[in-house]
Amino acid sequence: MIVFRSEVGPDIMMFDEVAQHMMELMAKEKAGRGVVTVEQLPEAIARLKAAVAADRALHSESQSGDDGENQAPRVGTAQRALPLIELLEISLARQKPVLWGV
Repeated sequence: MIVFRSEVGPDIMMFDEVAQHMMELMAKEKAGRGVVTVEQLPEAIARLKAAVAADRALHSESQSGDDGENQAPRVGTAQRALPLIELLEISLARQKPVLWGV
């Protein structure tokens, strides 16, 4: 379990695999401890938002011809990334870094 923390927002807890995927999307090293500095926040936010948009586009196209009755609900990048994006945006607005593993 990895927890993303900021002084100005709620803690965001993710399983290791999911958190490491978010780190990869933000171009951060997949490590047990790390930081997104205030200077890095705009790029991290943009990268996560782009990944969410790409994931939504990919899966809306693949499901457009399917009635979806026999499919289990899918938890995609959007559901996993949006809480983290919100924390990053709050942190940017208040000029505070986001840490994990501390």
